[in-house]
Amino acid sequence: MSISADKIRTTLLALVQQRRPDKTLCPSEVARALSAEQWRDLMPAVREVGIELAAQGQIVVTQKGQVVDPRTAKGPIRYGQGKRLSE
Repeated sequence: MSISADKIRTTLLALVQQRRPDKTLCPSEVARALSAEQWRDLMPAVREVGIELAAQGQIVVTQKGQVVDPRTAKGPIRYGQGKRLSE
């Protein structure tokens, strides 16, 4: 399965924008939106795109309600609206 980073980026941003500014989503929701059958295979790519978008300020990455660095976070993370999306 090959889904481009652009497709992942577009899907991730669309899903984050559909949420209220105070709500977040799980990276697996992005992967499942792209492939209901093979979503687990997409998780590393979804996380990589999430790292890029967080670095650009387009999303925030949280863990237990606190903003974290997605490059060093261990365990479950969530994506929320960044400064650029909520302005």
